[in-house]
Amino acid sequence: MVNNSHFGGFILLGFPGQPQLEMIISGVVFLFYTIALMGNMAIILLPLLDERLQTPMYFFLRNLAILDLCYITNIVPQMLVNVWGKDKKISFGGCAFQLFTDVTLCTVECMLLAVMSYDRFNAVCKPLHYMTIMNPQLSRTLVAMTWGVGVTNCMILSPYAMSLPRCGNHHLDHYFCEISAMVKIACVDTTAMEETLFALCFFIFLTPLLLILVSYGFIAVAVLKIKSAAGRQKAFGTCSSHLIVVSIFYGTVIYMYIQPGNSPSQDEGKLLSIFYSIVTPSLNPLIYTLRNKEFKGAMKRLIGKEKRSLETTGH
Repeated sequence: MVNNSHFGGFILLGFPGQPQLEMIISGVVFLFYTIALMGNMAIILLPLLDERLQTPMYFFLRNLAILDLCYITNIVPQMLVNVWGKDKKISFGGCAFQLFTDVTLCTVECMLLAVMSYDRFNAVCKPLHYMTIMNPQLSRTLVAMTWGVGVTNCMILSPYAMSLPRCGNHHLDHYFCEISAMVKIACVDTTAMEETLFALCFFIFLTPLLLILVSYGFIAVAVLKIKSAAGRQKAFGTCSSHLIVVSIFYGTVIYMYIQPGNSPSQDEGKLLSIFYSIVTPSLNPLIYTLRNKEFKGAMKRLIGKEKRSLETTGH
């Protein structure tokens, strides 16, 4: 136990009283973290090495990969230190940084997925004008806007959550500094905070989701109008990966934060948090690379180039 009178940080309880479960989860988390590091680094670096991948779609995909790397690295190292070590403490500054970063990156990802659906809409519905519409300046502006919304949302929610009176309670029933867990340990009426959190989550999550659904509605109509089976398959292939990622991310987050009725139980909420904050960033590169012929082609060209270089050096 920690001397609460002299400790200004927090104790991350994780799954208290379940050390075997914690070790199993930490092993799975470490595996997915390794996959996320390798997969997202490949997505970031490969378009820089292959000119054929220097298109708006891969610009947004690269930004998503950077976002996922930051998101998962914000959580996993501290989680593994707490689970594998005896000390489950985190400083107040460390907790604040983790919470601020989590809120910002989660918001940016919601917005970025909507921007990527707009990119796919232009690619499928306006192929002749695609490169003109999605020019580098517009692409950079859209990404900057997603970060602007993310930082603004963070500045509204995070300071309020961190400043709530806790009456000496430092025990966070979670494995990282998550905003709903922070609100739960407050010793004052948090109705106003919970209503603000719900309203912002409703806007931040559902507005981009509506834009995504509208974009894919137009895409579906455009795909059905394509006469050749090969053309339909190509159009579907460019969008299916993004649609899978959107479904996984939004499905989990909506169930977690905006579902009607009762909220998930505490342990269920932790497992859901692990899924959307750790598993999803690991799955994204697998979904995009395994289902993308251009990406696989670029990988083969790079490997072939390296082999030829080695053979030349050997001779």
